[in-house]
Amino acid sequence: MTTKANSLPDEVDASAGERHPKPPVARRRPLEHVIHGDRRVDDYAWLREKTNPEVIAYLEAENAYTGAAMRSTTAFQEDLYQEMLGRILQTDLSVPYRLRGYLYFTRTEEGKQYPIHCRRRDVAAGGQDAPEEVLLELNELAKGYSFLGLGAFEVSEDNQFLAYATDTTGFRQFTLHVKDLQTGKLLSERIERLTTVAWAADNRTLFYTVEDEATKRSHRLYRHTLGALGPDTLLHEEKDERFRLGVERTRSSAFLLLTVESHTTNEVWYLRTDELSGFFRCIVPREDDHEYYADHHPGSLAGESGIFYIRTNSGGRNFRLVTASVAAPQRDNWREIVPHRPEVMLAGAEAFAGHLVLFEREAALPHLRVVDLDAAAGAGDALAASHRIAFDQPAYTAALGANHEFATATVRFQYESFVTPRSVFDYDVSTRERILRKQQPVLGVYNAVLYTSERIHATATDGTRVPLSIVYRRDTPRDASAPLLLYGYGSYGISVPVAFSSNRLSLLDRGVIFAVAHIRGGAELGKPWHDAGRMKHKRNTFTDFIAAAEHLIAHRYSAREKLVIEGGSAGGLLMGAVTNLRPDLFRLVICHVPFVDLLNTMLDAGLPLTVGEYEEWGNPHLREDYEYMKTYCPYTNLEHKSYPTILIKTSLNDSQVMYWEPAKYTAKLRTLKTDTNPLLLKTNMGAGHGGASGRYDYLREIAFDYAFLLSQLGIHN
Repeated sequence: MTTKANSLPDEVDASAGERHPKPPVARRRPLEHVIHGDRRVDDYAWLREKTNPEVIAYLEAENAYTGAAMRSTTAFQEDLYQEMLGRILQTDLSVPYRLRGYLYFTRTEEGKQYPIHCRRRDVAAGGQDAPEEVLLELNELAKGYSFLGLGAFEVSEDNQFLAYATDTTGFRQFTLHVKDLQTGKLLSERIERLTTVAWAADNRTLFYTVEDEATKRSHRLYRHTLGALGPDTLLHEEKDERFRLGVERTRSSAFLLLTVESHTTNEVWYLRTDELSGFFRCIVPREDDHEYYADHHPGSLAGESGIFYIRTNSGGRNFRLVTASVAAPQRDNWREIVPHRPEVMLAGAEAFAGHLVLFEREAALPHLRVVDLDAAAGAGDALAASHRIAFDQPAYTAALGANHEFATATVRFQYESFVTPRSVFDYDVSTRERILRKQQPVLGVYNAVLYTSERIHATATDGTRVPLSIVYRRDTPRDASAPLLLYGYGSYGISVPVAFSSNRLSLLDRGVIFAVAHIRGGAELGKPWHDAGRMKHKRNTFTDFIAAAEHLIAHRYSAREKLVIEGGSAGGLLMGAVTNLRPDLFRLVICHVPFVDLLNTMLDAGLPLTVGEYEEWGNPHLREDYEYMKTYCPYTNLEHKSYPTILIKTSLNDSQVMYWEPAKYTAKLRTLKTDTNPLLLKTNMGAGHGGASGRYDYLREIAFDYAFLLSQLGIHN
């Protein structure tokens, strides 16, 4: 039952003007239900009522309390903001990429929050001295909004029309517009809840997917002709709530691919881009636990439609690569060209006219492998006709960059590490020469030699070796006296990149060590690494992280009283779980949009993402899954005991982890914690899952986090 009450006691004043404010206290309104015979009482379920003025008042009271608690750091926040801003080249250009006779790029201007999307004629296409064309001026589109997100950005093959989608709330609710790039005018098209879009060969037909309003699951594929007034043609509707849709055009421009996928299973449908009224055909119908992805190549021996390169885990969890003719793509006709390798995850395969680029993961490091298609055809062995692009740092991130053209002799890739700023290279696949097109400038006195990066391993309780990537200044002492920030995620098979951050220098230069724990649940060591940290193995994610923290302490990188941990979204669940398990191990916890109310959320099939997530966490409507999830759900397992200092950040319009999860978690923890350590909740009232969208606003959010972290460690300037 529920009872009517105010969200704050009358005696609580959390205003910014109070010298020593008391924390807000949310009223308890018990909501009881029984699942599998287990009586569950949720005192703070009422915080889900987003339109309830009492809910908004509670969030604003928490914001006021946080503001008051952080007032003493105001000047420090400003110093950190200016320091980080001073490292950024505010007026800048991206490296242009080629596409059908144009060079596309973005530029930023000092004082403006958002990039400006532009193009100009390519020199090679007679466009030397051609004027810049502004395609989208996001700063103009953002006027009147506190948030702006850009989704789809697709130019028609005749270069005349731009289909783009924007979100002005942070709720990942995108609206499609079409701009005539010759006249600069918007067409009448306006399609709500767009997720993906692709152009057909006639430059007048769009294929697009939309999301279900209630669950935000991409579930329908439509065909639309520019200027058409009638209803668009529905081509595909996915009824199974585990699956979502996405449509794209192959790099060869010959086919549209519709991928229908869950977390563990998918199928791919295909249609020629010139078959405007045709219907998609399926390469292989879905089978439980079979994932496969396709790319197209015109080929030379397989007929006019060419071949599909298919990356499939049918022969092993880490995927292999096969080919099949477009005319007969059934599994019986698959021909293996890259076998399954237990130690190497084949995470991607991209087809170009003369080569393939394979994205691989081995020993928790990414690799780019180039396959010469002519040589592979002659040898009958793709690996024998391939080579890896060499990288020599102990930990780094490498990935393909913007490679829109099919017929090209170069591959663009990005490389960075904890000490090397993001660098864009063009790589000649024949000569193996790499040309640095741009390294992101770091203004000021940055010298990479002053910093060192390491790759070490901790040992989990079951003997598993867990990789850690570490960076610090060379003059930082290794005697357990240095503060350390340990970051983790460990879900959905997502690998945490070893990326450069000029902002992070503000921590490193103050003696803070930064580390990433590449724990199970991610994909750093392939698909089995993900499998070992999901469903009934999820607790490995948490014990791996604890083992990483203990290893860093044992090897005197830091000490418990100076150990800070950080994670966001599913990484916020990690923060809540490990804090419940070992609150004594951490000095400070920073949670961004944390997924901390696992059981209540997963029991509600009407919420966005829930049903599709059963394959990651389990289905709590099944008793066995429920009992296991209950053992680690952060909100469920809060207890009367001491907790570290905690900062929790969320956004009111988050569509992935609803704001009420961190709000409920904070409210409940306030009633249970037996310590006097600060517990702060900060809600961005006009953003979504990723926080502020403007680059300056986002930088101020980081300055806030850093000021909190450093001041709690006794570092005030």
